Amino acid sequence: MWSLGLVAVELATGVPLYPGEDDYDVLKFIIETQGQLPDHLLESGLYTDCYFIEDKYNEQRWTFKTQEQFQDETEYQSKETRSIKLKCLDDLEQLLEVRRGPENGQPLFVRLIKQMLALDANQRITPSEVLKHPFFDTGLSKRAPCLDINSTGGENLVLSQQPSSWNSHESQKFNCSFQNSVEFPQKGQVNTSANLSSSEDDLEITEGTILGDHHVVEAFLGEGGFGLVTRCRDTKNNQTVAIKVNKSDPEILQQAKLEIFILEQLRRLDPDRCNIVEWNGYFLDGERICLNFELLDQSLWDYIRDRNNQGLPIRELRPILHQLANALFHLGSVGIVHADLKPGNIMVVNRHESPIKVKLIDFGLACPASALIPGDRVGTVGYCAPEVMLGLPYHEAIDMWSLGLVAVELATGLPLYPGEDYYDVLKFIIETQGQPPDHLLESGLYTDWYFIEDNFNEQRWTFKTQEQFQYETGYQSKETRYIKLKCLDHLERLLKVRRGPENGQPLFVRLIKEMLALRANQRITPSEAVAHWRHVLPKDTTTETVGAGAQTGTIALYTHILYSTSQCLHTSSFPYFFMLTGTNACY
Repeated sequence: MWSLGLVAVELATGVPLYPGEDDYDVLKFIIETQGQLPDHLLESGLYTDCYFIEDKYNEQRWTFKTQEQFQDETEYQSKETRSIKLKCLDDLEQLLEVRRGPENGQPLFVRLIKQMLALDANQRITPSEVLKHPFFDTGLSKRAPCLDINSTGGENLVLSQQPSSWNSHESQKFNCSFQNSVEFPQKGQVNTSANLSSSEDDLEITEGTILGDHHVVEAFLGEGGFGLVTRCRDTKNNQTVAIKVNKSDPEILQQAKLEIFILEQLRRLDPDRCNIVEWNGYFLDGERICLNFELLDQSLWDYIRDRNNQGLPIRELRPILHQLANALFHLGSVGIVHADLKPGNIMVVNRHESPIKVKLIDFGLACPASALIPGDRVGTVGYCAPEVMLGLPYHEAIDMWSLGLVAVELATGLPLYPGEDYYDVLKFIIETQGQPPDHLLESGLYTDWYFIEDNFNEQRWTFKTQEQFQYETGYQSKETRYIKLKCLDHLERLLKVRRGPENGQPLFVRLIKEMLALRANQRITPSEAVAHWRHVLPKDTTTETVGAGAQTGTIALYTHILYSTSQCLHTSSFPYFFMLTGTNACY
């Protein structure tokens, strides 16, 4: 509605009202015309302290930074780009009279604009209220409007009833469009890579193959259903990079486009401070999309295997879990869910550094949190959250569940729930953590695949036996666990047996229980974890630890929100990262 208000002004005047090149400029123009946002809104803003200075002793707590202050902090020089400057929105009526002469409806139009551009979103006019606004009674045709909201009971509304799914072959939940869109060659067009097969699904790539114009394949790093990942040398700058080569299958091409959409959103984040892989862009190799990433050392899966699956000591777990929680925190700040967190999708930057630095990779299944639909099965079976397996509504908490399982695997060297089928994983979860409560099971789209309903029993849902499930589906359950815990509290005893007593083991188990809460709304969140670090780390390391996700004006980006978050945390959430006193916490 705010955007529509600005469009309306531009239609009426012929020029934009707030045409700033930077957020600072736009905020400056808004404040000069409409005044400053109230303090209670500024106090909740993630980026408030990028543009305002806090003064607790002043009646107006926040003061907008001068152009000089902002330039000194960010090196951005504010620009005056307005064609029209209004001291207040009421002056718009006078401007319209000057530009077009008096017209019937101008006062009502300005009144509507003021309601559309209310600084407080809760006070902004809604679309249904706009359609009833008296401005539209001043010059409209007497013919019926497009939609009579007073008389519509539902029979005149056309709603799409076709189900959509993230993994649907027919449609996608959101339009994956970006400025530099990929144009796919037509079938039969010449393949520019001479060493590749003409078969669209056959990736006959060898060492020495040139991808695109200047990426020479030096080694193979991995493969999957999408295609493969190669180590390449860029002949233009002699840098070594990782190139993800997607097959030219139409479904894989579409998935690659979606991944590019996600990666474009992540450009707003600093990859080093946010612990996500740096994406260098994409290029076409014949009919295939190639994604260019920074080259990293090895996956956490390989890192654990190199330790003979003995698990990592607490002192190594701390920085890794902090960095991964930091990555999830920043993904959430831009509304992205990774949806496939596992040791194979976490890379060690350099295994010889201490403490090691890790980065999150593979955003092939990532999606906007707003695009998640119950029933879509995302992720890898052994790391899926219960709500995904049962077809419940889900959100970014699925990443925290996966991180909890990764944490256990790092500590023990072995996966906790390594099932090959959702039935097996649910069985393992129930045997260790108990069954999800009935009110959750009743809402699951797939509950009756795995449970039998008994309305006359105190526990309404009963998990199917292996024999029942095999009779119905033909799948024979398999015992694939290396470790079996009767409850998560027994994890502490297991760690003592495998590694001996270590400082922090009880707090680690407490953290795992918070990460693996069966109810997603009781699961610890990344923001809680990051806020906790602010209180346990030395003051001079907090900026480096939490970091700023975006690349402009970001050093103090999260200062205010972290303090705000800490005030609303439940007390049982502390201390998540085993009290880092005595450790080098600047990771």
